[in-house]
Amino acid sequence: MPQEDLILSARDGDVVTLTFNQPDRLNAMTQAMGEAFADHIAGLRDDDSIRAVILTGAGRAFSAGGDLDMINDRAVEGRAAPGTARRPIRDFMRSFYKLFLSVRDLPCPTIAAINGAAIGAGFCVALGCDIRLVSDRARVGLNFTKLGLHPGMAATWTVPRLVGPAVAAELLFSSRLVDGVEAARLGLANRALPVEEVVPAAQELAREIAGCAPLANRALKRALTRSLSASLEDQLSFEASEQAINFEAEDVHEGIAAVREKRDPSFEGR
Repeated sequence: MPQEDLILSARDGDVVTLTFNQPDRLNAMTQAMGEAFADHIAGLRDDDSIRAVILTGAGRAFSAGGDLDMINDRAVEGRAAPGTARRPIRDFMRSFYKLFLSVRDLPCPTIAAINGAAIGAGFCVALGCDIRLVSDRARVGLNFTKLGLHPGMAATWTVPRLVGPAVAAELLFSSRLVDGVEAARLGLANRALPVEEVVPAAQELAREIAGCAPLANRALKRALTRSLSASLEDQLSFEASEQAINFEAEDVHEGIAAVREKRDPSFEGR
């Protein structure tokens, strides 16, 4: 499949949907797919007119994880040159992570519509989104240790922050897969839905987000990211600074007017 077809992109007003598009391989994550994905993200990153991005998968999987041929190649490389191959393998894996985790670089809110299996690195990409809606029948989880691998793709950073250290340890040590209902109960996903409702629900949520002030939402995304390492006082200062910027914009005047006039606001992002 040509690289340009590995990721499908569709735009509906202020919302863009990106789709992993190798359904015959359960959207396994290859270098070519990663490069195509990063190219799409780079094209969206500086487009201030985009207010939300949805990520999903074609066919019956979101993504079954890292391509086994790629993983096997690293295993052959490592076994052929113990010690000396570690640095090039490390550098390769680090660059591979960066391709798919580029989704974290988007300044607008992101929604993972997990329509089917999301395993290992494939689930890690969904965890890199701000919000996750999952099929109640989907199998999701982090199966790295069952492959003989230490978890990668930010699994050990993201999962404890979502579910706490003890639950993260259980999931990561055991490589256990859970269904969508359990994923939502644990905090790995926001909502579990019938599979046919996952993408429509993501679209509805994206439209709801797009109806809010984009300048405020982009600043909010920065705030949520920095809050993971900020003190309360530092975060309060950041919030006050961002509100001061918002008070200079037309959007806040539109928001106030909409409340007073009992109508929906129409934000222009300026």
